[in-house]
Amino acid sequence: MGLGEGLAAVELGGAPMLVQDLSGRAIAEDPVTWLRVLFRDGAVEWRGLRVAGIRVVPAGAAPLRFQQRLYPGIIEVVGAPAGLIVVNELPLEEYLVGAVKAEAGDKMPIEMLKAQAIVARTYAAYHRRLNAAKPYHIVAGTANQQYAGRVNADSPAWTAALDTEGQVLLWEGDLFPAFYHTDSGGHTEDPRVVFAAANMPALRPVRVEFPSHSPHHAWSLDVALGDLAAALRRGGVSVGSITGLQVLERSVSLRVSRIFVLGTRGSATLRGNEFRRLVGYDTLKSTLFAVSVDRSYARFAGRGYGHGVGLDQWSAKTMADQGYTARQIVQYYYPGATLSWLTGISSLK
Repeated sequence: MGLGEGLAAVELGGAPMLVQDLSGRAIAEDPVTWLRVLFRDGAVEWRGLRVAGIRVVPAGAAPLRFQQRLYPGIIEVVGAPAGLIVVNELPLEEYLVGAVKAEAGDKMPIEMLKAQAIVARTYAAYHRRLNAAKPYHIVAGTANQQYAGRVNADSPAWTAALDTEGQVLLWEGDLFPAFYHTDSGGHTEDPRVVFAAANMPALRPVRVEFPSHSPHHAWSLDVALGDLAAALRRGGVSVGSITGLQVLERSVSLRVSRIFVLGTRGSATLRGNEFRRLVGYDTLKSTLFAVSVDRSYARFAGRGYGHGVGLDQWSAKTMADQGYTARQIVQYYYPGATLSWLTGISSLK
């Protein structure tokens, strides 16, 4: 998976490591314990040698280190027009442990973690196939899935991955992007409403009947109108000073589908998810909100955290606490999907 992109320099350490070119041919006679490579004219430069990329392989069992985090598997550093790309290549199931650890932590009940593993594996396998021809298949971050790198052997993330090894969800017999989120606010959303891509499954929204004890289940937010106008302007939406906000349309789950922004120099109608993106995903926690303009502030009152599609992690925790199995949990949040087995994909990068 992609660990970094557009970098001018990359440092790797940790284990003694073998340095190879991208074909696997050694470009250093002996293992090294640290290296620093530079970006030069679209290529990678190390010790005066300029190559398309390098492949760094642990010489023993110890993991590699990049930006203060340990990573299992192999790390490649590849030159690209905009800078260096850092890619971690490893077995899919080992990657999955790092994804479950990063996305759900160690404190959730095991059946919720197993459900998380099934969903994260489905999401990763879908992107592995979608991006097979690219330097990496998936991004380690909020653009795709968070990834913790090396995970201690006593983490329940290992149990979750091993107990569900190879299990994925299928939509109409095929892999699909099995999205998930922190807290639905009480109702999940149809992915076709949230994401503009044409390949979204017709996943039916679910009225969630299991309470969430998430700290984000109900929230309020006050944003200065000047700050809000600046955020929209940075995204290319310029209306002058904001004087009004009006929700024009809501989805079945009552999320904001379209919002009207009125300003002193014009107006704009935005999709709810685009508005949230411009304000900031971590600032405006969801599109399940009401809003009013009060003097110099936009005052939001909302529920939930995330886009609302698929698995609701905090309500899934409640289901697991009440004795539901991982299979029952994923069937609840992905109605119409079938639980199956993954074949033909053993590694991810």
